[in-house]
Amino acid sequence: MPKTILDQYQTLLQSLDHWFSDCITVAGDQITCHKGCSSCCRGLFEISLLDARLLQQGFDRLDAATRELILVKARTRVTELQTAWPGFQPPYILNRLPHDNWQEMPEDDPTPCPLLSGAGHCLIYSHRPMCCRLHGLPNIDLSGESFSDDYCTLNFSASDPLQIPELRFPFRVTFTREFDLLARFARVQFGTPELELDTFIPCALLIDFDSPD
Repeated sequence: MPKTILDQYQTLLQSLDHWFSDCITVAGDQITCHKGCSSCCRGLFEISLLDARLLQQGFDRLDAATRELILVKARTRVTELQTAWPGFQPPYILNRLPHDNWQEMPEDDPTPCPLLSGAGHCLIYSHRPMCCRLHGLPNIDLSGESFSDDYCTLNFSASDPLQIPELRFPFRVTFTREFDLLARFARVQFGTPELELDTFIPCALLIDFDSPD
């Protein structure tokens, strides 16, 4: 895969980091989310295959002993999934399963993300997926269009973030750019510009992107 796709995607993700920082400047102590907070880093949630590739890039920068500890957790999680879904095989693409049970994963799963340290810090923070960067705040476009009204219940105990225009961001433009990069990435990996190629974080660590099929 051309390195420029990952570079461009990481630049896009960094723009979301800037947005989040600006929101903290605007809202101050109404936002409790911060680097090191891991209250929501539990259970299974899907990420794009492009997120998975970027995640691997960050994972590869860890020391060998840390990587092996993480892989043990990831392999255990994937084995559990394969017990429930025997057809769930490499490259672990959820959208290719013959059912959609993965879209209804339990919300009360306490299992920590395998990429959390013992102290609860993300070990690949600069390479974390888009959903991790968006979580906690509502995603309202500059136009007022809502891409997500949800926000962490620890935030905004004394105000309504949906009524704070300074928290808005050009999400439609951002997501359009994301889809373009996803299509380009899928074309390189599989020969077709598929947009729905999702996996779980533990699975992402085990994907062989040199032989994705």
